[in-house]
Amino acid sequence: MAVVAAALVILFLAALHTSAAADISYDGRALIVDGSRRMLFSGEMHYTRSTPEMWPNLIAKAKEGGLDVIQTYAFWNVHEPVKGQYNFLGRYDLVKFIKEIQAQGLFVSLRIGPFIEAEWKYGGFPFWLHDVPNIAFRSDNEPFKQHMQRFVTHIVNMMKHEGLYYPQGGPIIISQIENEYQMVEPAFGSSGPRYVRWAAAMAVSLQTGVPWMMCKQDDAPDPVINSCNGLTCGETFVGPNSPNKPALWTENWTSRFLTYGSDAQLRSPEDIAFAVALFIARKKGSFVNYYMYHGGTNFGRFASSYVTTSYYDGAPLDEYGLVWQPTWGHLRELHAAVKQSTEPLLFGKYSSFSLGQEQEAHVFETESKCVAFLVNFDKSQMPKVVFRHISFQLAPKSISILSDCRRVVYETAKIKAQHGSRTSEVVQSLSETDTWKAFKEPIPFDLKKAMYSTRQLLEQLSATKDETDYLWYTVSHEYRPTGALLLLNVESRAHIVHAFVNSQYVGSVHGSHEQRDNIILKVGLFGERNHIYTQEGSHSIEWATMNNTTYHPLTWYKTTFATPAGNDAVALNLAGMGKGEVWVNGESIGRYWVSFKAPSGNPSQSLYHIPRHFLQPQGNILVLLEEMGGNPKEITVNTVSVKSHDESPPRKGRSR
Repeated sequence: MAVVAAALVILFLAALHTSAAADISYDGRALIVDGSRRMLFSGEMHYTRSTPEMWPNLIAKAKEGGLDVIQTYAFWNVHEPVKGQYNFLGRYDLVKFIKEIQAQGLFVSLRIGPFIEAEWKYGGFPFWLHDVPNIAFRSDNEPFKQHMQRFVTHIVNMMKHEGLYYPQGGPIIISQIENEYQMVEPAFGSSGPRYVRWAAAMAVSLQTGVPWMMCKQDDAPDPVINSCNGLTCGETFVGPNSPNKPALWTENWTSRFLTYGSDAQLRSPEDIAFAVALFIARKKGSFVNYYMYHGGTNFGRFASSYVTTSYYDGAPLDEYGLVWQPTWGHLRELHAAVKQSTEPLLFGKYSSFSLGQEQEAHVFETESKCVAFLVNFDKSQMPKVVFRHISFQLAPKSISILSDCRRVVYETAKIKAQHGSRTSEVVQSLSETDTWKAFKEPIPFDLKKAMYSTRQLLEQLSATKDETDYLWYTVSHEYRPTGALLLLNVESRAHIVHAFVNSQYVGSVHGSHEQRDNIILKVGLFGERNHIYTQEGSHSIEWATMNNTTYHPLTWYKTTFATPAGNDAVALNLAGMGKGEVWVNGESIGRYWVSFKAPSGNPSQSLYHIPRHFLQPQGNILVLLEEMGGNPKEITVNTVSVKSHDESPPRKGRSR
C-alpha cells in the first residue's frame, strides 16, 4: 500500500505542476508553450468541409504526418444563418471538432476572422449582414464593427465556456483576427488603418490568454503578430514587424484551389518542402501551416464563385481523407528532420553566407548543437560546395539539412517516401431507364405570380437573399418577321444564363472565374421550394418515367442505389451530366459543372464525394437538378482508394 500511495502523490504533484505552468506567450524566435519555445508544424482542416465521423481519422493521419497543430477558420455564415439564431450542430460543431483535436494530443490555431475568404460563399459573412442599414464591410463603420465584435465575442466566450484555451487546459494556443486585409486596405482610405487598429484592440480586449495574429498585415498593431500567406514566404515575407515577434507562416499553399473551366495545378512535394526549409532557414521561421492539409468537399451551395465541389484535392490528405503520396510522406520526413534540431533552431546563434552564385548556407548553433541548411537555387545544375571542410553535392533547386552541421539528414529534392496512386472503380451503373424518374421544372410565364417588376437586371444576391442560385426574368417582345436574325443579348456576371422563348429552350451562355468585372422576375425553382430532393418532398409531386432519348434542360431526376460494400470512399461519376446540383438522401453533396471543360478538354471535376455517413444500407435516394440536359443514365457509383508502391508513377497518371 505504501508504494501505491507514493505513486499517487507523485502523479498528483505532476498534475499540479502542469496546470500551474499552462501558459502561452511569444518572443522573437517562437511561440512559447509552458515556458519553452516550440517549433510547430500545422495543417489547415475545415470542419465544415468534412463530417464529424471523418474528423478522428483525418486528425490521426495529420498527427502521424508529424503535425503539432490543426488550424481552422470559424465560419460565421453557417453558425449564424439568421441574425441571432446560432447553429453549431453536425458538421458545424466547432467545439466537438476542437475537442477531438485535443483528445489526440494536438494544438489548435483558431482563425475567427470573421471575414475568411477561403473560397467560401460571401467570404464567410452571413447574407443578412448585407441588409443592415448603413453598413460598410471591413471598415471603420459602426454597424459592421458592432456585428463583427458580437460574433467574435460569441465564439471566444464559447471557447472559454468549454475550457478550450490553453491556459484553461484546452488546445487553442493562438487565434487570428481579420484575414489578408492588407490586400484591400488601400481601397478604404483613412478608414482602413483605423479599422485595423480597432480590430486588433477589440480582439486583445477579449482576454483569451493566448496570442492573436493577423495574416498579410505587415503593420499588425502590437501585441498582434503579423504573419505570412503564400507559396514562398521564405522569399516574400518582410518579416515580423517587431524584434519581439516570431516568424509565422499561416498559409503555405499546398496546391491551387480548382475552378470550373480550369485544369488542376498540383504542387510537387519537392517544391513544398523546399519552401518550408527556406522559411525556417532564412526567416528563422518556427510555425508553418499547410493550407490545406485536408481540403475536403464544398457541400451544398457554400463554394464561392466558380470554385469546384472538390477543395484542395492535392493536399497531403486528399478530398476523401486518403493519404496523397509521396507528398504526405516527404513532408513527414521533413518535420522529423527539423524537429531533431529544435534546440539550435530555437536557441542557437544564427549566421548565413554565400557558397556560390546561387548557393547559400544558413547556420544555427549553440555551444553543443548545430544545424545547417545548404540551399541551391539553381534549377538545373548540381554544384559541389564546401562547408566546414566537407564537400557536398547539391541537387538542383534543393535544400540539404545537416544535423550537427556535418551529416545530411534530409534533402528536399530527394524523395524517399513511398509513392501511391489513386484509383476509382465502378461498383454500380445507374444505366437502367426504368429505375429513373423525371420532373421537368415549370417555366414561370404567369406574370400574375411574379414577385418583382423592374426595368433592369437586379443584383442577384439582393433579390434572392441567397436562398437559391436561381432567378427567373420574364420579358415580352412583339416580333414582326423581317428576315433578320433576332438575338437576345444579356450582360451579367452570373455563372450562366438559360433562355426560353415560349417555353422552348433556345440556349445558354456562361462566364468563367477570370471574368470579374420592364422585366418580370421570380426567385428560385419550384423543386427547391418544395424540397423534392428529400424523401418526404419527393412525394409531393408526380414524377414521370424518363424518356429514352430526350433529356431536357432544367429537369429533376431521381433514382435509388445501394451503398457499396467495404470502407472505401464513395463518389458519383457525373461525367455524362451538364451543370446542376446533386442530393443524396436529402444531403446536398454540392454543385456540379462537368460541361464546362478545362483547356485539356476534360471536365475540371467528374467525381463527386459522398461521405459514407450520408448513406443508408439500401435504397439511397439520388436526386439531381440538371440545367443543361445531361444524361443521368451515364452516372455510376464508384469507390475510391489509394494503392501504395515503391516506384513513382507518371504524375499525370494519378486519378482525380
